[in-house]
Amino acid sequence: MKLVTFDDGRVGRIADGETVEELDVPDMLTYFQRGGSAEPTGRTVPLADVKLRAPIVPRKFFHTAGNYREHDEESKQVNWSHPVDPWIVFFQNVDAIVGPDEPVVYPEHLTEELDYELELAVVIGKPGSFFSPEEAVEYIAGYVIFNDITARDIQRREMKSGVFSFCKAIETFCPLGPWIVTADEIPDPHNLEMTLRVNGKDRQRSNTSHMSVTIPEIVSHYSPMGYSAGDIVSTGTVSGVAGFSLDAASLYLRPGDLVEAEIEGIGVLRTPIISWKEGHGVEAPARVRW
Repeated sequence: MKLVTFDDGRVGRIADGETVEELDVPDMLTYFQRGGSAEPTGRTVPLADVKLRAPIVPRKFFHTAGNYREHDEESKQVNWSHPVDPWIVFFQNVDAIVGPDEPVVYPEHLTEELDYELELAVVIGKPGSFFSPEEAVEYIAGYVIFNDITARDIQRREMKSGVFSFCKAIETFCPLGPWIVTADEIPDPHNLEMTLRVNGKDRQRSNTSHMSVTIPEIVSHYSPMGYSAGDIVSTGTVSGVAGFSLDAASLYLRPGDLVEAEIEGIGVLRTPIISWKEGHGVEAPARVRW
């Protein structure tokens, strides 16, 4: 089942690939807090006629970095101050979430190195803590695409302390969508093709089978922090990011670009990149050096 948030925040499920069937629940977070149960309202609308929103805004967004060895290997090309190893975790700013076809606003006064990171994210279906990888499967309710937008010049400076967060948490830097696919429709989340395109050209191409740590292990590992229903857990990006390329300057995102993040069995999350002036109606503030 594909679960969507649409128009002014209504919740629905895609019934036949072309129709959205509205569900009687105020928002997607409440849907999962109620155990993933909601009755249809009887209202249906063509999918083509609705505006899809970010499918969910969770209470907590657990962010995993360094979970693909290929991403760690490519990072060594640019001699960063810290390795990109598994088990790097931090919280994402949920106020930075945008939905499908919503723009990332380029903060030109903060960064000159805007990058993309395609990730599979997990939706937690029920509260829990301190459980094993074997038990973790019971907590996984669905999957969604996440594009981890990153300001690399800010990240390099943050990483000198061994900690980074601001570079990924700026407003609009968290595209999520286009919908949540329930876990029963993804029998093997560790064998999904992943592709990210910029202006139609492949930048990242890999498979979730290349994860260093499995999804149940990730979900279990973070469980001592405690989950709420509807929380999101990202699982890391694959190789092909601009910032770890030997020709990074030519690959960083610019206003006018269109990013398409695709994962097999889920769909395509499209994200336009727009200028500060286009997003806010005024010129960007004076340049800030972090």
